[in-house]
Amino acid sequence: MAAQARMRVTALGALALLAGAAMAPAAQAQNYPITSEQRATAQQVASRGVPLSELAANAPDTYVVKRGDTLWGISGMYLKRPWRWPELWGMNLQSIPNPHLIFPGQTLYLEKADGYARLSTSRKGAPETVRVSPRTRYDSLAGTALPTLKPHLIEPFLVEPLVVDELTLQQAPRIVATRDERMIMANGDRAYVRGPEGSPLVMAPGVPRQYRVFRNAIPLKDPHTGEVLGYEAQYVGRAELVRSETTTPVPQSDVARGKSSSEGRGEVLEGQAHGTAVDIVPATVDLRGAKEEIRAGDRLLPAPQRSFNSYTPRAPQGPVDASVVSIYGSAAVANAGQNQVITINRGTRDGMEAGHVLQLLTKGERFKDKTDEQRAMVRLPSESNGVAMVFLTFDRVSYALILQSQQAVRVGDRLVNPE
Repeated sequence: MAAQARMRVTALGALALLAGAAMAPAAQAQNYPITSEQRATAQQVASRGVPLSELAANAPDTYVVKRGDTLWGISGMYLKRPWRWPELWGMNLQSIPNPHLIFPGQTLYLEKADGYARLSTSRKGAPETVRVSPRTRYDSLAGTALPTLKPHLIEPFLVEPLVVDELTLQQAPRIVATRDERMIMANGDRAYVRGPEGSPLVMAPGVPRQYRVFRNAIPLKDPHTGEVLGYEAQYVGRAELVRSETTTPVPQSDVARGKSSSEGRGEVLEGQAHGTAVDIVPATVDLRGAKEEIRAGDRLLPAPQRSFNSYTPRAPQGPVDASVVSIYGSAAVANAGQNQVITINRGTRDGMEAGHVLQLLTKGERFKDKTDEQRAMVRLPSESNGVAMVFLTFDRVSYALILQSQQAVRVGDRLVNPE
C-alpha cells in the first residue's frame, strides 16, 4: 500500500513537472529537465484519469451536453474538485491550455476501471456521435464550443480592463474637441483626436480603425509592499477612426491678424518647405458603446481583435501565494462576492494562465485581545473562503472571477493552490 502511494506521488509529481515545463518559458524549462522515464510516467497519469474517490456523489454515467452548459459547470457535476478536470478528461499534456472542444449535442461517457474514472465523448470501440440541430448558416467550431464560464460574467472584462505602464496612456492619441464644442460626449457623437507628437493618427493599410477609449491610469499597488505593479486604465467606450489627422495652410489674412491656437484655430506650425504657417486638423472619430460620458483628454488605444477564448479549469502546476490587489469596478468598493472580478498581484511572469483555479483565504483579522491583561495584539488564522478562476493576465497582475465565496472577499486576502 505504501509503495502504491509512493508511486502515485511520484507519478503526480512527474505530471506536474512535465506540464509545468511545457507551459513555462524556454529559459525556465532549462532549469527543469524532464527524463524519458518521467515523461512516460506523466503521460500514463494524464491518460488514466482520477481516483473514483474524486468523483462527485451523483456523477452521471452519461450526459448529453446542452446549450447554456459551461465547462466549469460540467466539471462540478463530475468532480468534488472541479479543477482536476484535465485528469478526468485524460488530456494530452500538450493540449492542457487548449482542451478538446466540447459541443452541445455531444454525449459524455464516464468510464471506470481499476479504481480510476475517465471521461470521453465515445464509448470504447464506438465512433463519436454528436446530435446537432439544423442550422441556417455555417457556424465555426470555435463559435459553438462550450465556454469555460458563463459568457456574460467575463466577456465585458476581456476588453475593458487594461493594465499599462505609466507612459503608455500618456503617449496615446487623445480626444481634443467635439463637433458641437460640448465638454461631455456620448454614443453617436463625433469627436476629434490628435496623435502624439510626431505620430499623427492616420487611416492607412495596417493601421487600426477601431479603438477603445480610456482615462485615469490608476496605480495597482501590491497590498503588502506598496510596489506599483501597473496602471489600470478606466474603460469608457469605443471609437471608430473615420478621417485622418492632417494639416492645412493658415490663410494669409489670419496670419496677418496674428490668430493662434489660443483663439480656437489649433496649433500653428511653420511649413518646412516654404516657411508657410499651417494648422493641425485633428483626426475624426465616431463614438460607440459609451459606458459613461466621454470627455476631452480621454485616450485612445487600438481595440484587440475578438478571439475565442477556450481554456481548461485547472490547478496551477507550481506553488502560488497571491493577494487581492483591488476589486474591479470602483475604487470605493471594499468587498466582493460571487461573480465579481478581482485583481491579484501575480501575472504571466509569475506563471499565471487563464484557467488557473485558486483557493481564496481570508486575511485574518488583527485585533487587541481584551481578555489579556497585557492587551496583546492577535491575528486570527486565515480560513478557506471559496475559489476564483483567472481569466485575463498581464505581466504582473491578473484578473480572476470569484466562483464561490462564503464571506466577503477583501483587498489583501490571499489566493493559493486549491486543495
